[in-house]
Amino acid sequence: MSITERIGSAFANGIKTVFTPAVGKRESPAENAGGDDAELSAEEKRRAAALMRVNHCGEVCAQALYQGQALFARDAAVVAAMQEAADEEIDHLAWTAERVRELGGRESVLNPLWYGGAFAIGAAAAALSDRVSLGFVAETERQVSAHLQSHLQKLPEGDEKSRAIVRQMDIDEQEHATKAVAMGAAELPEPAKKIMRLMGKIMTRTSYRL
Repeated sequence: MSITERIGSAFANGIKTVFTPAVGKRESPAENAGGDDAELSAEEKRRAAALMRVNHCGEVCAQALYQGQALFARDAAVVAAMQEAADEEIDHLAWTAERVRELGGRESVLNPLWYGGAFAIGAAAAALSDRVSLGFVAETERQVSAHLQSHLQKLPEGDEKSRAIVRQMDIDEQEHATKAVAMGAAELPEPAKKIMRLMGKIMTRTSYRL
């Protein structure tokens, strides 16, 4: 794929991610999770919806990161890996959006901003080198995995549907990190990891409310 084609693909993906409902290829884990939303209190639904909105926002950022990285990746195998990961994460985007709606919530109004910022970060990482870009993927996915595991502690005990989604997302994110390392990901310096954690906290706290 030429750079012009990559730019066109990235632009189309951005519009699609932010403004149109995602359609996943895999069935949502919530479908066979059991549990009854009617048994959740209004406060539990509100809290669960806010947490799943955060997760949906994270998937918007994941799409942007992978598209930005694919745009400037040098190795065709890395470009393909980024596109494959982005395609797999569309499932997450669809699952979380659907769950937010089921709980009576809404998606973050700041999604266009999150997408643009994450795309720029992904493109900058890829511009340095493919190894740095892969290192960024690996570290991002590790931090996302930790974030998802914390949500399993915060979600209402009776919300089996959201829990099932989060558990499957965690499995997928860990696989993406493992693949990135196998492809030669560079270990990022600790200051970079701290900055990533700080930015993640800002996004998480803001999207929980907005």
